[in-house]
Amino acid sequence: MRKDFIARPAYLCIIGNGDAAILHGSEPVSFETIIYKEDGPIGTITLNRPDDGNMFTPEMCFEIRDCINDIRRETRTRVIVLTGAGDRFFCIGGRKEGMEDTTLYAGMLPTLDMYESIDKLQKPVIASVNGYAVGGGNVLQVVCDLTIAKESAVFRQVGPMMGSFDAGYGTWYLEDLVGKKKAKEMWYSNPRISAAEAERIGLINRVVPDDKLAEETRAWALEIADRGPFVLGAVKGAFNARHGGVGGLGRMAHDQLLRLYLNTEESKELGASFREKRKPDSDKFGH
Repeated sequence: MRKDFIARPAYLCIIGNGDAAILHGSEPVSFETIIYKEDGPIGTITLNRPDDGNMFTPEMCFEIRDCINDIRRETRTRVIVLTGAGDRFFCIGGRKEGMEDTTLYAGMLPTLDMYESIDKLQKPVIASVNGYAVGGGNVLQVVCDLTIAKESAVFRQVGPMMGSFDAGYGTWYLEDLVGKKKAKEMWYSNPRISAAEAERIGLINRVVPDDKLAEETRAWALEIADRGPFVLGAVKGAFNARHGGVGGLGRMAHDQLLRLYLNTEESKELGASFREKRKPDSDKFGH
């Protein structure tokens, strides 16, 4: 990851083809795991790892965070769209390989940095779900202000199947959307949820034909962009005000407790059985 990405003053510029790049001084720096483009008042962040399910990496989490922090400071865009590259995956979770693991730093994926930046951005963020939204990918769309999905999209939480969890944004915000009983069902039994079912239970807002997703997302974003940006920012802040404790809860549960859990035999056995597509050996769960 670029060590100087945050250290020097940065701002966004628009280059000839409509792409956006971060400028440090006069030197443009492009992203490696995401694509950022502007179309009038709409800024679109695309998770760009389609060959690996658009899964989070440490660098992707930091790039999304840094991109959004720069979006916060410019006045060209009114609405942000978040989507995945390709037509199969929105995002199916994350990979923690390459994370520093010390007593001081837990070595967990910095997903909270990314979620918090979306949550605190004064502009509405629309998740445009173009395929599977699984694990951290479902949490990502939950954290966004609004979600539109294509008909073939699939939503799922899989942590307890593979020895992981997200006890912060992935639980608190999910409960707000679908209710406590349904949220617990999603975490305890990990059902696959179709786009139609996701809309019915309030997990997402809209479902559109697969070939209309980009068109409908843009139309919705333009509609929202016509609203007053001050009002939108104030309303978003009001919605999020009562969630002030979720960041602290997430830091404790994800960055600290999850680190300890991943070293248990239970977590290791669940991960192995998930990869090997077999039933886990519950005798290894501990007593």
